[in-house]
Amino acid sequence: MEFYTFNKNRGKKIPNFNSDFIMSRIIHTQKEAQIGCMYLEKNGIIGYHQATVPQLLLILNGEGYVRNGDDKYFKVLPGDAVFWEKDEWHETKSDNGLTAIVIESEELNPALFMSLKL
Repeated sequence: MEFYTFNKNRGKKIPNFNSDFIMSRIIHTQKEAQIGCMYLEKNGIIGYHQATVPQLLLILNGEGYVRNGDDKYFKVLPGDAVFWEKDEWHETKSDNGLTAIVIESEELNPALFMSLKL
């Protein structure tokens, strides 16, 4: 399990086409990718299971806890990205709810675009 960040202060200001916004790049794949949005309500959980392909979880709002094969949970907040390798055991849960985007693909390398969370 690796932790990255895609928060605003890690982004780049984009002025192209008379634009004025900040872009935090996340991932690029050559292979097919599946992208979904997960909504965990109060006391919600994505149960303990093995990743069938590499998986990147992007926390958009709320807060929660993640773990891999260890029993230790790590707190996640908006702007955090959690990466699990194929076959890695993992779980996500939230006491008060969270919303996250999940990206799954045989080809994910978040280190190309995001910084490791310190």
